[in-house]
Amino acid sequence: MLTSVFIALLVMVLIGLILGFILLPSFLKETPVMVSYSAPTQEDDQIEQKKKTAIQAKPSAPSSSQSKIIAANTASNLAIPVPELEFDANEVSLEFGSGDDFGAGWAMGDGNGTGGGGTTFFKQSVVAQRVAYVIDASKSMNKKRQELMREELTKSVKQLKAPMVYQIIFFSGPAWVAGSEEDYPDKAGVAKYTDDSGTYEWRRVKGGFAPKGKEQPVPWLELDLSNRKRSEKHIEEQVMSYGTNWGPPLTMALEMDPPPQIIFFMTDGTGGNTEKVLKDLSRLAKRKNTIINTVALMEPKASEGLIHLARETKGQFTIVDERGRAKVQKIED
Repeated sequence: MLTSVFIALLVMVLIGLILGFILLPSFLKETPVMVSYSAPTQEDDQIEQKKKTAIQAKPSAPSSSQSKIIAANTASNLAIPVPELEFDANEVSLEFGSGDDFGAGWAMGDGNGTGGGGTTFFKQSVVAQRVAYVIDASKSMNKKRQELMREELTKSVKQLKAPMVYQIIFFSGPAWVAGSEEDYPDKAGVAKYTDDSGTYEWRRVKGGFAPKGKEQPVPWLELDLSNRKRSEKHIEEQVMSYGTNWGPPLTMALEMDPPPQIIFFMTDGTGGNTEKVLKDLSRLAKRKNTIINTVALMEPKASEGLIHLARETKGQFTIVDERGRAKVQKIED
């Protein structure tokens, strides 16, 4: 009995020793590895965490942020990488192009003049740098017609903007620069017009008047307050005189140096608009690259000749009816 008990205990001791030799090495290896590994891991995690926090706290530059948003929101069939460019997103370019695009000064193209500012006259809108007005001041301009002319011409001059230049030429039988001192006519049938540059005469000829001796020069007026006020005064005080002749005043305007880009030609008469005069004026205007916009003021009979001038020079034509209503008419080629 004792022997059996002793043998059983011995067997259990042997089994325990065997198990101890098997399991003990693994326990001895695990503990050092866990201890030596855990410490540096915690330190690294803290360092990494500090780095991440610092990066997140630093705000992104507005330029790079906005440039990416713009690129992302732009529809395109191509995938284009977004480079990291540094620029000031608040600096906006105002250059809208030049040359064949909008051009310097936003100038409009052919048909309305080029460069400078703009204005209107009896509903004709133009953009140009040099504008000349050739305006009928004949006796047939009754009170209502005069009022319309003075009102519309004053309004048009007020709309002009620097650096535009302009001039006003009045005509009846003779033609003269607005503001000239007038002596029309004397007993010998000679009309005299005096300005700062001298006195200029017009003599009676068959069918009207013609310049006698040197012709009155037509200078361009700079657009300033003084000139504008003087022009308004000349428009208001201009006296009507006898005769109507289209050729001389339009020739005076076309011979200006440099020539006008736009001429506004307004008349209530048909005098002097022969086929030869119209052809000569059209030919001269084309050579000078001048557009002639025409206005028939309550005179339908003048329409044919005025339409011819406008059509030949790529201009506009307006008819003003007896009630003073202006309508720009389409010109058929």
